[in-house]
Amino acid sequence: MTQEHIMKRRMVIAIMLMIAAVIAMLVFLGLFVDEKRRVQETYRTQFNANLADTVEAVDSFLKDDNDKEFRYRRILSDMAGADSFAFLLENLTEEQKIAVNELHSCLIKYPEQMKDKTRLADMRQALVDMGENLDKGFEEAKAVVDAIDRKGH
Repeated sequence: MTQEHIMKRRMVIAIMLMIAAVIAMLVFLGLFVDEKRRVQETYRTQFNANLADTVEAVDSFLKDDNDKEFRYRRILSDMAGADSFAFLLENLTEEQKIAVNELHSCLIKYPEQMKDKTRLADMRQALVDMGENLDKGFEEAKAVVDAIDRKGH
């Protein structure tokens, strides 16, 4: 064999290896994108479940006058979960993520104001709309947050 034949054979092998590497890279890229989509679906499911749990906790708080502190802590806990998952979702805008976070922060910082039945009813409606993936839910949450007197308790 001549030097030219050896070089041609090496080039053919190199090209075949390059094609195999590109195919492998495309397969792994496809798997990555698919897994990322699945993870986002899981986050969305958990976010909606936490919103639904928060709505249930708000309903429980509004209906029963017994053990208000426990029921409020349940609202806080469920809203904390929704807040955590909101920041993991890629299909929410920064403003929407901030609206969820501010609503959670108001529940923590201003419990006396947030325990008001009309405010909780407004928050409940905002959470229902967020769970249905409506933009107005985030606007309603922002309105609830804006109604808080941040200098008071």
